[in-house]
Amino acid sequence: MRQLFVAFFMLFAATAHAETRDPASHFFQPKFGDFKAELQAAREQGKKGVFLFFEMDDCPFCARMKSTVLNQTDVQDAYRTQFLLYPVDVNGDTQMTDFQGRQTTEKAFALANRVRATPAMLFFDLDGKLVTRYVGPTKDKAEFLLLGKYVAEGSYAKEPFTRYKQGK
Repeated sequence: MRQLFVAFFMLFAATAHAETRDPASHFFQPKFGDFKAELQAAREQGKKGVFLFFEMDDCPFCARMKSTVLNQTDVQDAYRTQFLLYPVDVNGDTQMTDFQGRQTTEKAFALANRVRATPAMLFFDLDGKLVTRYVGPTKDKAEFLLLGKYVAEGSYAKEPFTRYKQGK
Protein backbone atom coordinates (compact mmCIF):
# COMPACT_ATOMS: atom_id res chain seq x y z
CA MET A 1 0.00 0.00 0.00
CA ARG A 2 2.80 2.39 0.90
CA GLN A 3 4.49 1.75 -2.46
CA LEU A 4 1.24 2.51 -4.26
CA PHE A 5 0.94 5.79 -2.36
CA VAL A 6 4.55 6.74 -3.17
CA ALA A 7 4.02 5.83 -6.85
CA PHE A 8 0.84 7.90 -6.98
CA PHE A 9 2.55 10.85 -5.29
CA MET A 10 5.48 10.68 -7.72
CA LEU A 11 3.10 10.54 -10.69
CA PHE A 12 1.12 13.49 -9.32
CA ALA A 13 4.28 15.48 -8.58
CA ALA A 14 5.64 14.81 -12.07
CA THR A 15 2.34 15.87 -13.65
CA ALA A 16 2.07 19.01 -11.54
CA HIS A 17 5.67 19.92 -12.32
CA ALA A 18 5.17 19.36 -16.04
CA GLU A 19 2.36 21.91 -16.06
CA THR A 20 4.58 24.78 -14.91
CA ARG A 21 7.29 26.67 -16.76
CA ASP A 22 9.50 29.61 -15.88
CA PRO A 23 7.48 32.79 -16.49
CA ALA A 24 10.59 34.77 -17.42
CA SER A 25 11.05 32.70 -20.56
CA HIS A 26 7.58 31.22 -21.17
CA PHE A 27 5.14 33.96 -20.15
CA PHE A 28 7.02 37.17 -20.92
CA GLN A 29 8.48 37.90 -24.32
CA PRO A 30 11.95 39.38 -24.70
CA LYS A 31 11.57 43.13 -24.83
CA PHE A 32 13.59 45.48 -26.92
CA GLY A 33 12.46 48.62 -25.15
CA ASP A 34 10.37 50.08 -27.97
CA PHE A 35 6.67 49.72 -27.21
CA LYS A 36 5.66 51.67 -30.31
CA ALA A 37 7.38 48.99 -32.42
CA GLU A 38 5.81 46.28 -30.23
CA LEU A 39 2.36 47.62 -31.16
CA GLN A 40 3.18 47.08 -34.82
CA ALA A 41 4.38 43.55 -34.05
CA ALA A 42 1.16 42.87 -32.12
CA ARG A 43 -0.91 44.00 -35.12
CA GLU A 44 1.12 41.85 -37.51
CA GLN A 45 0.73 38.80 -35.24
CA GLY A 46 -3.02 39.26 -34.89
CA LYS A 47 -2.89 40.00 -31.15
CA LYS A 48 -5.56 41.91 -29.23
CA GLY A 49 -3.00 44.18 -27.59
CA VAL A 50 -0.10 44.43 -25.17
CA PHE A 51 -0.09 43.30 -21.54
CA LEU A 52 2.38 44.98 -19.18
CA PHE A 53 3.21 43.55 -15.76
CA PHE A 54 4.59 46.36 -13.59
CA GLU A 55 6.73 44.91 -10.83
CA MET A 56 9.60 45.66 -8.50
CA ASP A 57 12.26 43.70 -6.66
CA ASP A 58 11.18 42.30 -3.30
CA CYS A 59 7.47 42.63 -4.10
CA PRO A 60 5.93 39.57 -2.42
CA PHE A 61 2.73 39.84 -4.47
CA CYS A 62 4.69 39.97 -7.73
CA ALA A 63 6.65 36.89 -6.65
CA ARG A 64 3.42 35.11 -5.75
CA MET A 65 1.88 35.89 -9.15
CA LYS A 66 4.99 34.50 -10.86
CA SER A 67 5.16 31.35 -8.73
CA THR A 68 1.45 30.45 -8.71
CA VAL A 69 -0.15 31.97 -11.82
CA LEU A 70 2.29 33.18 -14.49
CA ASN A 71 4.19 29.89 -14.35
CA GLN A 72 1.16 27.81 -15.38
CA THR A 73 1.35 26.47 -18.93
CA ASP A 74 -2.35 27.05 -19.67
CA VAL A 75 -2.04 30.67 -18.50
CA GLN A 76 1.07 31.18 -20.59
CA ASP A 77 -0.54 29.68 -23.68
CA ALA A 78 -3.82 31.62 -23.25
CA TYR A 79 -2.13 34.98 -22.76
CA ARG A 80 0.51 34.50 -25.46
CA THR A 81 -2.26 33.72 -27.95
CA GLN A 82 -4.00 37.05 -27.31
CA PHE A 83 -1.31 39.53 -26.21
CA LEU A 84 2.33 40.48 -26.34
CA LEU A 85 3.53 40.25 -22.71
CA TYR A 86 6.23 42.35 -21.06
CA PRO A 87 7.48 43.04 -17.53
CA VAL A 88 8.25 46.62 -16.50
CA ASP A 89 10.42 47.45 -13.46
CA VAL A 90 8.79 50.41 -11.68
CA ASN A 91 12.20 51.38 -10.29
CA GLY A 92 14.10 50.70 -13.50
CA ASP A 93 16.38 53.22 -15.14
CA THR A 94 16.48 51.24 -18.38
CA GLN A 95 15.89 53.47 -21.39
CA MET A 96 12.80 52.67 -23.45
CA THR A 97 10.37 54.11 -25.98
CA ASP A 98 6.71 54.48 -24.96
CA PHE A 99 3.66 53.75 -27.12
CA GLN A 100 3.76 57.28 -28.59
CA GLY A 101 7.43 56.99 -29.59
CA ARG A 102 8.81 59.15 -26.75
CA GLN A 103 12.09 58.25 -25.06
CA THR A 104 11.73 57.55 -21.33
CA THR A 105 12.83 55.15 -18.60
CA GLU A 106 10.86 52.26 -17.14
CA LYS A 107 10.46 54.20 -13.88
CA ALA A 108 9.15 57.36 -15.64
CA PHE A 109 6.88 55.21 -17.84
CA ALA A 110 5.40 53.59 -14.72
CA LEU A 111 4.78 57.01 -13.16
CA ALA A 112 3.25 58.33 -16.38
CA ASN A 113 0.83 55.39 -16.28
CA ARG A 114 -0.03 56.12 -12.62
CA VAL A 115 1.44 52.86 -11.35
CA ARG A 116 1.67 53.37 -7.58
CA ALA A 117 1.55 49.76 -6.33
CA THR A 118 2.76 46.43 -7.62
CA PRO A 119 1.92 44.28 -9.27
CA ALA A 120 -0.05 46.44 -11.65
CA MET A 121 -1.30 44.78 -14.80
CA LEU A 122 -2.14 47.12 -17.65
CA PHE A 123 -3.63 46.11 -20.98
CA PHE A 124 -3.17 48.38 -24.00
CA ASP A 125 -5.05 48.12 -27.28
CA LEU A 126 -3.33 48.08 -30.66
CA ASP A 127 -3.26 51.89 -30.71
CA GLY A 128 -1.39 52.06 -27.39
CA LYS A 129 -4.47 53.17 -25.46
CA LEU A 130 -4.87 51.84 -21.92
CA VAL A 131 -8.06 49.75 -21.84
CA THR A 132 -7.83 47.85 -18.54
CA ARG A 133 -5.91 48.28 -15.29
CA TYR A 134 -5.77 45.66 -12.54
CA VAL A 135 -3.77 46.48 -9.42
CA GLY A 136 -2.61 43.81 -7.01
CA PRO A 137 -2.40 40.07 -7.43
CA THR A 138 -5.35 38.16 -8.77
CA LYS A 139 -7.03 35.79 -6.35
CA ASP A 140 -5.93 32.77 -8.36
CA LYS A 141 -5.23 31.42 -11.83
CA ALA A 142 -8.93 31.30 -12.73
CA GLU A 143 -9.38 35.01 -12.03
CA PHE A 144 -6.26 35.87 -14.05
CA LEU A 145 -7.53 33.81 -17.00
CA LEU A 146 -10.91 35.53 -16.70
CA LEU A 147 -9.17 38.93 -16.72
CA GLY A 148 -7.44 38.03 -19.99
CA LYS A 149 -10.70 36.82 -21.52
CA TYR A 150 -12.44 40.03 -20.36
CA VAL A 151 -9.91 42.13 -22.28
CA ALA A 152 -9.56 39.84 -25.32
CA GLU A 153 -13.30 39.76 -25.98
CA GLY A 154 -13.63 43.55 -25.50
CA SER A 155 -15.91 43.39 -22.46
CA TYR A 156 -13.95 46.27 -20.91
CA ALA A 157 -15.87 48.60 -23.23
CA LYS A 158 -19.21 47.47 -21.74
CA GLU A 159 -18.65 46.92 -18.02
CA PRO A 160 -16.08 46.96 -15.24
CA PHE A 161 -14.21 43.74 -14.51
CA THR A 162 -15.91 43.38 -11.12
CA ARG A 163 -19.36 43.22 -12.76
CA TYR A 164 -18.06 40.96 -15.51
CA LYS A 165 -16.77 38.50 -12.89
CA GLN A 166 -20.13 38.46 -11.13
CA GLY A 167 -21.83 37.41 -14.34
CA LYS A 168 -19.50 34.44 -14.85
